[in-house]
Amino acid sequence: MIARETKRSKGAVLEELADEAERTRRFAGIAFRGPDWSRRAWVIGSSLDVWEIVQVWQDCDQDEKRVLEDSYLTERQLGVALAYYREFKDEIEQVIVDNRRTVDELLREYPFIEPAPSKG
Repeated sequence: MIARETKRSKGAVLEELADEAERTRRFAGIAFRGPDWSRRAWVIGSSLDVWEIVQVWQDCDQDEKRVLEDSYLTERQLGVALAYYREFKDEIEQVIVDNRRTVDELLREYPFIEPAPSKG
């Protein structure tokens, strides 16, 4: 059914499901969510994807104590997010790079969008 809905082969669907199952088994506390074309790892018990936690950690100069003080994350949640990041660094870094694009960069890539007016 998933293969038919996503117009992919059963083999491709099974490979993706097996990969997610292996990752969730290796990193207890990680699950996956999102549409089939954009699945992403998130930390169970939080509302945050792994990349969001890692971006905050980077923005806090990689100071884990500061992240814990300034968020509702537990030590365990931060730890599993960082462990996952260290294993799949390129994957997570690419999402962070994409998220940090400026409005000008986005407008060059998507000239048909109109940015929301700035408040102020």
